[in-house]
Amino acid sequence: MLIHPDRLFPVEPAAREVARRLYAEIRDLPIISPHGHTDPRWYAENEPFPDPATLFVIPDHYIFRMLYSQGVRLEDLGIPVKDGSEVERDPRVIWRRFAAHYHLFRGTPTRAWLDHTFATLFGFTERLTSANADAYYDRIDAALRTPEFRPRALFERFQIEAIATTESPLDPLKHHETLRQSGWKGRVVTAYRPDPVVDPEFESFRQNLARFGEITECDTSTWSGYLEAHRRRRAFFRGYGATSTDHGHPTARTANLSQADAEALFRRVSTESASPEDAELFRAQMLTEMAAMSVEDGMVLQIHPGSFRNHNEALFRRFGRDMGADIPSQTDYVRALKPLLDRFGNEPNLTIIVFTLDETSYSRELAPLAGHYPALRLGPAWWFFDAPEGMRRFRELTTETAGFYNTVGFNDDTRAYLSIPARHDVARRVDCAYLANLVVTHRLDENEAHEVAYDLAYRLAKEAYKL
Repeated sequence: MLIHPDRLFPVEPAAREVARRLYAEIRDLPIISPHGHTDPRWYAENEPFPDPATLFVIPDHYIFRMLYSQGVRLEDLGIPVKDGSEVERDPRVIWRRFAAHYHLFRGTPTRAWLDHTFATLFGFTERLTSANADAYYDRIDAALRTPEFRPRALFERFQIEAIATTESPLDPLKHHETLRQSGWKGRVVTAYRPDPVVDPEFESFRQNLARFGEITECDTSTWSGYLEAHRRRRAFFRGYGATSTDHGHPTARTANLSQADAEALFRRVSTESASPEDAELFRAQMLTEMAAMSVEDGMVLQIHPGSFRNHNEALFRRFGRDMGADIPSQTDYVRALKPLLDRFGNEPNLTIIVFTLDETSYSRELAPLAGHYPALRLGPAWWFFDAPEGMRRFRELTTETAGFYNTVGFNDDTRAYLSIPARHDVARRVDCAYLANLVVTHRLDENEAHEVAYDLAYRLAKEAYKL
């Protein structure tokens, strides 16, 4: 058996029975996927996925970062190189390399997601190995050539009610326009990710500012024109369904500068070589500016700080961003968020969702903050902690102070399309296991647990993200 029906449920029999009952009520709920990085082109063009390696291995940094850590060259996995150098082009060869190293994923959430996908979508009952790699490849490849495995058909099969992709302000959103014109009823919305024009340390920041001005017909050489460009672009994104903005800053620092100081800072970062302190202060000020705009237009503000991005400089130079070398770092929230919360923490019409890669801050900082400020909500265990143990620790460390209802359910944050049902299934099972233990220890009535399970699996994400 590739996946056990009681996986992730409690070992204790009474709690396991409760978990089974809770899970039975929510397992087939529609999926709300409000934060992710799937390619909108898939839904717009609805073309077949080309082959198993291109679908599973090449786009998924969870997979290739593990293989790289064990000496597998990214070139040998078909990962494109910035300078166009030759890489492995044969998808079957790539798949065989992946299969030969599948044992590396033992005990990881990646293995759980992949086994779930292999079993439920393709009917496999034996785990992937070198010996059955070609049989796996052939069955998956044949399935991908059928209408049932086109992106839109899978969207409907997965019972996705709404999914958000993530785009830069410089993106023309042409795939979202194609979707709009297609008449297909699947709800695929965009999200506003302004990092390329907000982070002075982003590659080509000044050129990005110039392009930003061209797109919006605003004078982005001035502070007022730059802010107006954001307002116009946010409105453009809302026209394609966007309900949220998304900010991947190195830290959670916010600022509330005077008009004169903000103008002077903008002049420095846009015309000079920005110092690290100026870059950090500008990012901090822009989080507060984005909150101000969210009060105006109703968009949800997502902050996910604490990643030292592109830590492997050699890999960054050769392959670019998102090559699996982003590393969690310690993050301060109490002091960092205070300038923003001083201005907007009590706004009833603002939702700020904070994620963290520093789980030591859950009970010490984030749960007390979200358990107090009306505008603040906690994003789910994310990225390095979207594993069963990480999800369980998140509930244990935050519920006592923030409760369930200052959190926003689950989001999958994935580029790997076929993993979406698996990731949501893991989250639902972990939450049911946690609730079951509350029931058997008489801290929660079972009827209450059923309500909470529904809220965590569906309602909270839908309401928090205004979907």
